[in-house]
Amino acid sequence: MNNLGNLAKKTGPTWSREFDLLIRSIGECKSKAEEDAIIAREVDLLKPRLKDAKIDKRSLKEVLVRLTYVEMLGHDASWGHVKALQACSDTNLLTKKVAYLASGLFLDFRSDLIILVVNTLTQDLKSDNYLVVCTALAAAGKLIGPDLINAVLPAVTGLTNHPKDLVRKKAVMALHRFQQLDPHHEGPLAGADLDKYYRQALCDKDPSVMSAALCALLEVVALDPKPYKNLIPSFISILKQVAEHRLPKSYDYHRTPAPFLQIKLLKILSYLGAGDKTASDNMYAILGDILRRANTGHTIGNAIVAECVRTITAIYPNPALLQAAAEMVSGFLKSTSHNLRYVGIDSLARIVRINAKYAVEHQLAVIDCLEDPDDTLKKKTLELLYKMTKPGNVEVIAEKLLDYLRTTTDEGQKAEVAKRIGELAERFAPDTQWFIDTMNKVFELGGDVVAPSLAHGLMRLIAEGAGEGDEAADAELRAQAAAAYMQLLSKPKLPNILLKVICWVLGEYGGLAPGGPAAVVERLVDLAEGTALPEEVRGYLLAALAKLHAQGGLPLAPPATQLLHDAASSHNVDLQLRALQTQALLEGPASTRQGALPADASCEDVDVDPSLPFLDGFVAAALANGAAPYISEQERFAMGVVRPSHHDEVSPASYPLVGNSASAWRFQIH
Repeated sequence: MNNLGNLAKKTGPTWSREFDLLIRSIGECKSKAEEDAIIAREVDLLKPRLKDAKIDKRSLKEVLVRLTYVEMLGHDASWGHVKALQACSDTNLLTKKVAYLASGLFLDFRSDLIILVVNTLTQDLKSDNYLVVCTALAAAGKLIGPDLINAVLPAVTGLTNHPKDLVRKKAVMALHRFQQLDPHHEGPLAGADLDKYYRQALCDKDPSVMSAALCALLEVVALDPKPYKNLIPSFISILKQVAEHRLPKSYDYHRTPAPFLQIKLLKILSYLGAGDKTASDNMYAILGDILRRANTGHTIGNAIVAECVRTITAIYPNPALLQAAAEMVSGFLKSTSHNLRYVGIDSLARIVRINAKYAVEHQLAVIDCLEDPDDTLKKKTLELLYKMTKPGNVEVIAEKLLDYLRTTTDEGQKAEVAKRIGELAERFAPDTQWFIDTMNKVFELGGDVVAPSLAHGLMRLIAEGAGEGDEAADAELRAQAAAAYMQLLSKPKLPNILLKVICWVLGEYGGLAPGGPAAVVERLVDLAEGTALPEEVRGYLLAALAKLHAQGGLPLAPPATQLLHDAASSHNVDLQLRALQTQALLEGPASTRQGALPADASCEDVDVDPSLPFLDGFVAAALANGAAPYISEQERFAMGVVRPSHHDEVSPASYPLVGNSASAWRFQIH
């Protein structure tokens, strides 16, 4: 907008007043409809003037600037695009600049109209007037696409040796743009050695040219650092000169020497030193110097410190530098600014990734960040706490994470924190009892957003025990878990995932709970009668009742019988199946019940004989009664028997069921 205003002043007082009036009227609009009406009137005025074959250069500049303003407001000005491109060939410098500016705003390199300006652009790049050359270079970055790079590339590369530093800078910027359009040199730039021009510009006596080269080199180094390892001494030398105020004062920002150049150089060094001890050894001294010099307390100084810490953690580690970086980061953590604390958390996380010992002294400051009202900072803090945790501090950090879980209302955050606590508890738990207590709190506080995998992990731990072969300790653990869950059932409302765990544990180890199986059955029945349980939880509860009745040899109490009856008539197929199976088992022989619902085999490995020899008697009896012998699948194929389709109704009678072994009882649905 400033460029448009400056151009307006150069075109004369009348034009300036008209343009000012247009801008003022647009600014005073109270609705989009008013703005559209003003723009429509403006378009009606500009169209005939632009079509006039005798339009003078001054009027042409006026129309192009006003047309640019119309397009910037989101209205269609495509009827003037060709005129703008034609004006690029005007001999008047001001008209040419306005035309290139308008063309760059109207079009991009994907437009088919760009072909009209390529020849003009090529001629302007060879002009004796360096201002025309600069204008053409600026336009080339906007208008030249991947397919047209070769048309202007020789002229642009030749301008890297131009006597004017402004031209050299813009030439490097144009090459950088071409590099972005074809980063892997697989298209028009294939075979073009842009690196030599970047290296040449890096040693340019003018800092602006050197800065433009750094921008380009940063991108190519990020893609592949290896070819640029030999430039490390040059980058270090430039960084040292910048830090020592050897650049002109115009590059200072709040008394900080060329901070944006420093940040670019630090990023380049981070790529070049990653995993390379030899390269990193040369960087340690300058990085330590930059870290000290940038610690001014000003915002831009903090930015350099943060980038320096990033570089220190990216290259081959140096203990002294890591310690210095951790001390700098501690100042960020103590700040009252949310932004600085966030930067501190992020920087400390990078340091911890290398060695967690540097975070020990800042542990309390990190935990305090959980109380910050900024949600982004909280999330970053949680990530850092997860990385900082080890056996010595897992209890403290888990307690803080549970406090956060207790206060947050964001379900996404709850799920993430619950997952983190579960992972930390499983990795660093001081004992199994603490693990069980902690996970119970996670389920209770996290609710149904907690991942089912955490519940499965807890049930597996209780079933397998401590894993040390101490049966007495495992029995005590299960008894404690059963007692704890009996107490939890007295609470008025519990999450469904926790109810599933409770039902499973009490079904397996209810005999170890206070009061024995009878007390557990009574409590579970009360739970089912007093709470509107989801059907999946009722399935767990029915399984628990079946186990308890089988283990305790108890008669089925009337409330439990009613529960089974209700479930057997449920519309939920899974719940109905569970109920019918449970009824059949409880009403069947004791041997069958004990075999299907053992009292002590919840976590034992069961050896299964695939031949199922216990069915041989049934097979022999069936054969004696005249049943056909079993024919194997291979024999059926040999006989030409066609397998039924997926849609066929298949019953056990579809195949012969009798043979010489239990396999005769199997049939397949294909």
